[in-house]
Amino acid sequence: MTMCYDVTITGRRKEGAPGEFCRRKTNMLKIKHFTKSYKGGTKAVDDLSLTVEDGDIYGFIGHNGAGKTTTIKAVVGIMDFDSGEIEIDGMSIREKPIECKRITAYIPDNPDLYDSMTGIQYLNFIGDIFVIPKAEREASIKQYADLFEITANLGDLISSYSHGMKQKLALISALIHKPKLLVLDEPFVGLDPKAAHIVKQLMHEMCANGSAIFFSTHVLEVAEKLCNKIAIIKNGKLLRAGSLEDVKGDESLEDVFLELIDE
Repeated sequence: MTMCYDVTITGRRKEGAPGEFCRRKTNMLKIKHFTKSYKGGTKAVDDLSLTVEDGDIYGFIGHNGAGKTTTIKAVVGIMDFDSGEIEIDGMSIREKPIECKRITAYIPDNPDLYDSMTGIQYLNFIGDIFVIPKAEREASIKQYADLFEITANLGDLISSYSHGMKQKLALISALIHKPKLLVLDEPFVGLDPKAAHIVKQLMHEMCANGSAIFFSTHVLEVAEKLCNKIAIIKNGKLLRAGSLEDVKGDESLEDVFLELIDE
């Protein structure tokens, strides 16, 4: 059984009080024997299987070129794959892509936003895609824009934003439709320490309310403090996956990671 988080910075209802046990887990993301090859037959990812349950903050770590981004792009439905299956909340990303994307949010490592739009135009564009009611949309935008301290900049063109501000805008756009699964590729790159702290709190809060998070990172210290589950990938092969305690044992995550990739 799993303990609920006792974290909230946005006033959303918590799943349980401190010390209570959460309800039975469900599979929010299930990757089964996933394989993806590129031209020439090189396997970017080879027979990868893992499960992310609701309430999980699941860290996906590996060296550059290990297959993290390839896996993430397949999970969110923007890259096809050779074999295997990817299910989001029990639905196949291949058979029901729209239904899967409706409950998923994805932020790449370098968000490609529409520079000719203002921040508020972009958020309303995302709100339209996900058919978020006007009152709910406005409340969510205000809540997160105030939290990330970019409310005063929402009327400015995105082209004038710094990298960190673009990252904050992308995060807000991912959060306003309250996804069941949040998928992020290096989410802390470009964020100032305060914004990074807020993101960590929001991740805990989302999971306490039944969502799940699957993200890649090179910052092993963050993964060790933030995640309850970890997967380590090397050259497209899954080396180890499971609870943080099972993966690292009595060692630090950094020591375990370096030992595994040096083998």
